[in-house]
Amino acid sequence: MNHSSSSLPPLDALRAFEAAARLGSFSAAANDLHLTHGAISRQVAKLEHWLGERLFDRQARGVALTPQGQRLHQRTSEAFALIADSSDRWIERRGAAIVRLTSIPSVSSLWLMPRLKIFEEGDPSLRIEFVVEHRNIDLEAEGIDLAIRCGRGSLPGRVSVRLFEEQCFPIAAPALANSLGVGAPERILKYPLVHDSDASGWRTWFAAQGLDYRPRPQDRRFEDYNLVLDAAAHGLGVALARPPLAGEALCTGHVVAVDPRTVLNPVSYWLDRTSGRLRPSAAELARRIMAEAGLPSTAAQAFLSARML
Repeated sequence: MNHSSSSLPPLDALRAFEAAARLGSFSAAANDLHLTHGAISRQVAKLEHWLGERLFDRQARGVALTPQGQRLHQRTSEAFALIADSSDRWIERRGAAIVRLTSIPSVSSLWLMPRLKIFEEGDPSLRIEFVVEHRNIDLEAEGIDLAIRCGRGSLPGRVSVRLFEEQCFPIAAPALANSLGVGAPERILKYPLVHDSDASGWRTWFAAQGLDYRPRPQDRRFEDYNLVLDAAAHGLGVALARPPLAGEALCTGHVVAVDPRTVLNPVSYWLDRTSGRLRPSAAELARRIMAEAGLPSTAAQAFLSARML
């Protein structure tokens, strides 16, 4: 068989192949796609010709995939699933009350999720779709209405407003906190310090106490603040409380304060949007988020009405 010079296999043939592979027969695939048995057979033959590989063993009761067919079926199943997921997203976007909100995992689970009922309350048609990401994605390209991120300022091409800052202080599991007792800040360095990918909070806290801190081999780094809290609660070291993200862990007693001295975290939390006009449902959600964060109405209105030059 000769391989076609086209870089892309015939998509109609791929669809027929996927149905036949999934259902185990050309007849079942024909019923599924509302085609004839002969049409499925011709499409599969066209694909086999394009690939230069036999994809099916024809049997008395249906067909069975060859090893080459099995590999192709795995790839096509993944591709069709990805397309279906994207299609669902586009269909959902037609609903005026569906708002896509992106944030990092810790903010999503520790701040947004406990307030989800409040944000959706009073409007049964409003549904928030979370897009959890560590990276700062292109909001417009990804169809994102709003973003909450942790950072040091506005990002180019976005309208941003600071939601809240953090007054950080050291916390640990109750047993470890008891062993630490009270006293000079240096005592905390007897134990591993736990932080996320950015250790600037600890550097800032120790600097405020007149000490120079640099991460040590015994200190523990985790990529997300959820894991930082879990590590501290399990006695793996001392972490920094970052209100309001650490609020529930403190209220439940999983961690307790080990030093009363606080410091302003050099990073803050920001609500972002693109420069275009927000849909009414997205604007309403933004108002509720800003109200929950305690922003004055003037700052909220400025965020909603701002236009990028």
